[in-house]
Amino acid sequence: MSTPPPPVTPDAGTIDTFERDGYAIVRDAITPDLRDRLLTAAERLLASAITQGRDRGGDGKDGFRGCLNLDCAFLPLLANAAVLPTVVQLLSPNIHLLSAHLIALPSGPPRTIRIPERHGWHRDMYGVTADLGFPHTPRMAIKAAYYLTPVAPDCGLTMFLPGSHRLTEEPVVPAGAIDPPSAITPDIAGTDAVLFENRTWHTGGINLSGRPRIALMLQYGYRWLHPVDDPATHLQRDPALTPIEQQLLGLPDRRPDGSLAKGSGAAPIRSWWETAEWGESANSSPWASSCKAPKPSTPPE
Repeated sequence: MSTPPPPVTPDAGTIDTFERDGYAIVRDAITPDLRDRLLTAAERLLASAITQGRDRGGDGKDGFRGCLNLDCAFLPLLANAAVLPTVVQLLSPNIHLLSAHLIALPSGPPRTIRIPERHGWHRDMYGVTADLGFPHTPRMAIKAAYYLTPVAPDCGLTMFLPGSHRLTEEPVVPAGAIDPPSAITPDIAGTDAVLFENRTWHTGGINLSGRPRIALMLQYGYRWLHPVDDPATHLQRDPALTPIEQQLLGLPDRRPDGSLAKGSGAAPIRSWWETAEWGESANSSPWASSCKAPKPSTPPE
């Protein structure tokens, strides 16, 4: 089992921006080499006949829920040392991974969404708002979005409505329009990550770049929230992973003999957060790399 690097000190400006706008950019969150490897794995998976976790939707979208279960090439993002400290500071150490979503947005004019009749703006975790009411929905989760294909003004990056995490009712999209006033597209590079919380209103942009826009979105939330993805039971106890990665993959509160040990599942990140010496470089190597080869790209029986 490898040793995790020291946490990178969260940037105060990034935290302040997130609190103000409901989203923020982490610059150089991944290296160009890792980005290339992630794109290769993503394209391989999208070209496969695998149906487990397949997520096809409006406007020809393709993708997978639970992509960490399907190709271990995505594992370096799980506990990204450039991103995780900011997520922990905004939530707490008592978190795990709720979803790892690979999304391929096709190029071309929109057909069924991103039109005035169906503009596509939404909050994540819509069930929480339905149950608790719009003004009573708390911050419960944060997504880290990575864009693997070339970033350009017309590639369909996710758009955000700054400050919408503080709204007490839905934002107004003017008649005949597809975006609310003040909506923006972040100015990012391909090695950056965009963090945003469950209450922040967002939508996919319109992709006219001539190629699919491929993104990976990892959502972290409190351990008392149920993950969206299928359980990663085959990864949870992989000896090549760090305890922090095992926590994020949902290792339960158990002692070595299997008995209940309440709260122990959050101990790895809590210990790392409270006792580790803080680092200054965000470009550390992956925490663990048990990925020897991709899983066979065959559909389940």
